[in-house]
Amino acid sequence: MPSSLASLLARIAPTLQQRIFQKRAVAKTLSLFAVRMGLGAGLVALAAAPSLASDRIVLKVGPLRQSIELRDLESFARTGEVPDSLRLYSGFLSPEVQKSLYQKLDLDPRMSDRIIADVLDSANGELLLDALTQIAPNMTLDQLQGAIRLAAMQANGLNVISVLRAIPQETLEVDLTAAIGLISQLNFSTLESRSLSGVLDQELNVALAVPPQSDLDPTAAGLQQTYQRSMTMFDEDRQRTIPVEMYWSRNPQGPLVVLSHGFGADRFFLKYMAEHLSSHGITVVSLEHPGSNLKALQGLPVDPDIIKSPSRLLPASEFLDRPRDVSFVLDRLENLNQQADFQGLFNTEDVTIIGHSLGGYTGLALAGAKLDLRSLQTFCDTIQPLAVSPADWLQCAAVDLPEQQADLSDDRIKQVMAMNPLVGQLFGEAGLSEVKVPTLMMTATKDGVTPTLDQQLKPFTQLAGPKYLLAVIGGTHLSSGDPGNVNPALTQLPFMAELDVQQTSELRRLLRGLSLSFVEQRMPEADTYKPFLSAGYVQSFSTPALPLRFAETLPSSLDSWLGLTSKLSNERSPDTADRLVSLGYLQTIENKAEWQKSMAVHLRAKSVVTVLRSPLPLVIGR
Repeated sequence: MPSSLASLLARIAPTLQQRIFQKRAVAKTLSLFAVRMGLGAGLVALAAAPSLASDRIVLKVGPLRQSIELRDLESFARTGEVPDSLRLYSGFLSPEVQKSLYQKLDLDPRMSDRIIADVLDSANGELLLDALTQIAPNMTLDQLQGAIRLAAMQANGLNVISVLRAIPQETLEVDLTAAIGLISQLNFSTLESRSLSGVLDQELNVALAVPPQSDLDPTAAGLQQTYQRSMTMFDEDRQRTIPVEMYWSRNPQGPLVVLSHGFGADRFFLKYMAEHLSSHGITVVSLEHPGSNLKALQGLPVDPDIIKSPSRLLPASEFLDRPRDVSFVLDRLENLNQQADFQGLFNTEDVTIIGHSLGGYTGLALAGAKLDLRSLQTFCDTIQPLAVSPADWLQCAAVDLPEQQADLSDDRIKQVMAMNPLVGQLFGEAGLSEVKVPTLMMTATKDGVTPTLDQQLKPFTQLAGPKYLLAVIGGTHLSSGDPGNVNPALTQLPFMAELDVQQTSELRRLLRGLSLSFVEQRMPEADTYKPFLSAGYVQSFSTPALPLRFAETLPSSLDSWLGLTSKLSNERSPDTADRLVSLGYLQTIENKAEWQKSMAVHLRAKSVVTVLRSPLPLVIGR
């Protein structure tokens, strides 16, 4: 069944396609494609000139097609006046779009081949070429190369229109479904995450990646006989029904563990972890949040206005109700402790909460992070839904809350394990500094839903208590989910690439041992399990496809980079140039040699490299 924010994407994909075809995003998507054609892919190694030129562009969304005459697009680019055939998009064919279509790029013939080769060797160059083959599947790389060579030979210089004119096909077909996926993957957060993969991999690497010398294996199943039971709890004050799944053994010990799932998932998302912990004598209660679970998502009608108002998908009240669900369930469990069947089963005064995605937000809020939405409205007023991560967009549902600040903490929460948490702007500038309990945060560097930088790394630095960071290099949003409760079809969504469950099996094995060792820190055996909360132990579970890293602090290089990004944010709202400076600095950490090469290209063709460092200059509204 669909899990977490992935189901959001599966749910609204047809609506996104419809909106892109009908309204605002068409011009944005078209200009994105044009920018890549002329200024990004225009730096391709050139081949033979084509013999036939394009006359029109066909936009394809599923079975729907819309034809745009190239001469109409050229007329707009030249005059700034919108032809009748493009009136549908007139509100979005801005002067910036016009400029990007018609802006000339003069390349010195003596240097052009070297410039093209240098840029194409960069990661961004490869990324753009790969993107083009998805967006325009009926166009070969050789045809594109030839078109750019022909356009570059024009006396009036290279621009988007001249490249489109030179493509050796009468009709150029553009797949907007692929473009939607591309836009969602090529925002600044995703680009930063890609660079962070290399930085975290290198900077957190330890020489000795071996398990501690111990006969104990925390990944192995415990010897306790376990039991499982479903129960429904009804909160009369909020008229809210909360299903729970309980796992326990005959001899319960230690703290109570509470599991909180992500948006669009259910109480079985971390079932493998619940079964493992209960086999070691730890009682686990997994909640299902009724306003943001799978059932709530499946019951929604198709709503075109979801794009403009995420609270139509995720009720704003969920940001308050989710933590309150946990507190309510803990109150009810205290009462159950008095009954014969459950006597002493639930240690509600010592709780470790484990949450994924929106469940990570839930855990942090309960642990003391204050909800603070005073800066969220400004952030949400300026974003383009298709140009940011789903987490950045989905958090904007909270702006509809009547209260700007809320304390949802519960002092029964003694530890937090937040995996791929959705944090963003929800706690303001200082809310996370109120989290003083031990916290283990997991980040996955190819998470297309809750990207590493804004959702985990920055929040990690703000935590005030003991903390650990688990970095899953190349991991995705659902990598930690129970294989039996993640729909395999979600791995095929263009919006978010997910790994096959076989590729993530070692991560889940680690999470069994890591969660047990973390929970055991509240028990007399804490010192016995402490060695398993170490970089060497975690790294020993690495695979070539999924390196694993662990640390209690960020390396100094990343601290310096985060300081730069914070400085830019504090001085003013960061614009595209600011993000480019920050991204460029991050890339120096990742690969100094590649950055030096990029700088050499920059000196020869500044305008070209500026575009390549900014894959979405128009879509992000700059």
